[in-house]
Amino acid sequence: VEIPTIDSTPVSNTVRIDLDRLSLSIPCEEGVEARVIGVDPEQVITGSLLEAPACSDSEVVSDPKRDLLKLAVVERQGKGGSVGLVRGFGLKRGALGSTVAHDSHNAIVVGCSDREILAAIAALSRIGGGQVVVAGEEVLASHPLPIAGLMSDRPLEEVAASARRLNAAAAELGSLLPAPFMTLSFLALPVIPHLKLTDRGLVDVDSFKIVPLFAG
Repeated sequence: VEIPTIDSTPVSNTVRIDLDRLSLSIPCEEGVEARVIGVDPEQVITGSLLEAPACSDSEVVSDPKRDLLKLAVVERQGKGGSVGLVRGFGLKRGALGSTVAHDSHNAIVVGCSDREILAAIAALSRIGGGQVVVAGEEVLASHPLPIAGLMSDRPLEEVAASARRLNAAAAELGSLLPAPFMTLSFLALPVIPHLKLTDRGLVDVDSFKIVPLFAG
C-alpha cells in the first residue's frame, strides 16, 4: 500500500513568540487572596481555590514550597497572554511548556520562576511548537511537534521515545502527576469547570466570565 505524502509546509512554523513583548509580571495586592487553579490528577475538572500568593519586591512569584506556581498562556503568534496561579504540579524547580493546549492551542507553561517560564516559551518557539521541560535555562527534554505545534513528522517509535523522556524529565523536577502534559493541556480549556486560564485572562467557567486574579 502506497502511503500518500502530505505537504505540511502551510501549517509549519506557526509558533512565533517574541519574548521582548512578553511580561509575566503580576503586581501584589497586599492582604487580598488570589484565585488559584487547583489540579486534580484524576480528571480535567479543576478546583477554584483562594490563596494568599507569595510576593517579592511587590511582585507575585512562584512558591514551589507551597506548590503554588505561576501559569502562563501566551497566544502562539505572541499577540497577547495572561498569567495566573496553579496548585498541584509539585514541581520543585524548572518549568513545563506545551503548545498542545485545548482548544486554542496557544503556548501554556507552568514553572517555578519567571526565568524558567520564559526559557520554556523560548524553547517552544525555537522548535516550532511541541512540549518541553526546562531547568534554569537548560532544556532537559524536548518533544517537537512541528506540524501546527500539534503533530510530529517523525516515525512512531521516535515520537513514543521522546514522550517517555519528556515525562521522565518532568518527574525528575518533582512533578507529582502521572501525566503532567495531559493535565497541562486542559488548563486553558474554558468550557470545563471550574477555573481556567486563557490568553485573554482567567475564566470562571461556572459563570462564563473573565475574572481578575485577585478576588478582592
